Amino acid sequence: MMRLPSIVSTYKALPRPSLGLLRSSTRPALLSHFRSRTSSSATTSSPVHIQHRTNMSGSAAFFDAVKNRRTYYAITSESTIPDSKIEEIVATAVKHAPSSFNSQSSRAVLLLGEEHKKLWDITLNVLKEIVPAEQFPATEAKIKGFAAGHGTVLFFEDQTAVKDLQTKFPLYQDRFPTWSEHASAILQYIVWTALEAEGLGASLQHYNPLITAQVLSTWKLPTTWVLVAQMPFGKPAAPAGDKSFAPIEGERFLVFGKQ
Repeated sequence: MMRLPSIVSTYKALPRPSLGLLRSSTRPALLSHFRSRTSSSATTSSPVHIQHRTNMSGSAAFFDAVKNRRTYYAITSESTIPDSKIEEIVATAVKHAPSSFNSQSSRAVLLLGEEHKKLWDITLNVLKEIVPAEQFPATEAKIKGFAAGHGTVLFFEDQTAVKDLQTKFPLYQDRFPTWSEHASAILQYIVWTALEAEGLGASLQHYNPLITAQVLSTWKLPTTWVLVAQMPFGKPAAPAGDKSFAPIEGERFLVFGKQ
């Protein structure tokens, strides 16, 4: 009988497919490769007793972060962590956030200090041209509230990556734009939850496409980047509002085949 370490090391040594599902054309070659790598290491050693992980602390800690993530509109220019740590959070999220076909189409820009304020000045000027005069004071107060924060994360999707996949896989070409948005949403959630875990409050805003052209030109970003969302953040100045929940069991969550 093959020893478990041999199986694990052999599996880790296998080349990983870039797609979420193996295409039928690759399965025979992969199985053949696996058999050839494992047959030579088979032994008659005693059976291996597999120990199942029972420590749920990792899951509990994760869901603590999920539950604690809230929307904060009242934020200050203070930060609970150094800017270098914020940069690390965003960079790590961009690197490890999953994406369809491993397209890695998501992009992020971190604005701090005067660059952060510049974004909301742009937004306010754009809105001033289209918001009715009698409604503008409320709009202005809202935008200035975002500007009062410590920074903003801008989220983009690079259409070059999306179009490349559409060319390579025409069967799914109409789905890639939607899957690209899914990837961006995952990235946004990771950053949002991580900032919350560090004691920072954030909200998610969508003043695109109104400000997209000026954002791209101001920071000299590629024109293939499509602005998806803006996340102003800072030290919370007031608690998050109450949050209600719709029923879960039987409405938003169903289970079949439970043992």
